[in-house]
Amino acid sequence: MERLIERGLFASRWLMAPMYVGLVGALLILLWTFLMELVRFAGALPELGVDNAVLGVLALIDLSLAGNLLLIVIFSGYENFVSRMDLKDEEDRPEWQGTVDFAGLKLKLVASIVAISGIHLLKVFMDVTKYPEDKIRWMVIIHLVFVVSGVLLALMDWITARSKGAKAYRPGLSGGS
Repeated sequence: MERLIERGLFASRWLMAPMYVGLVGALLILLWTFLMELVRFAGALPELGVDNAVLGVLALIDLSLAGNLLLIVIFSGYENFVSRMDLKDEEDRPEWQGTVDFAGLKLKLVASIVAISGIHLLKVFMDVTKYPEDKIRWMVIIHLVFVVSGVLLALMDWITARSKGAKAYRPGLSGGS
């Protein structure tokens, strides 16, 4: 009975596969949004000033970072929680694919969120007169919360890795002789 339950639990990981396929759909939506933003940006080119050019580029960068984030979650999540991708012979396989564990995935996720938040904040700073002071203050506070959360998450992972390493190398702590 125990073995049957364990096999069922292990097989349940495949319930995540449709979610990763759904994220590919979200990537297609981001691609469509990127293309529409690019067309709108290019259409405004004749009367585009420096500030609006920078804002347009930042919007495109923002969308591409969100797409990169989706790819990281799709590839890493699938490989960490569902099944390894058998792509060893694929020349274009990203170097990091298959090497990002859950801790690395969390750090990449937080780093991407911080970058996206920073871009949104930069867009606000480029046209600061358009936003009320309290909204700018909250955006800065939220961005700082993301930054501090990322640093604390990285610090926790670093401490965990150090403590595991210390236990592995100190015989008295690992139960060895």
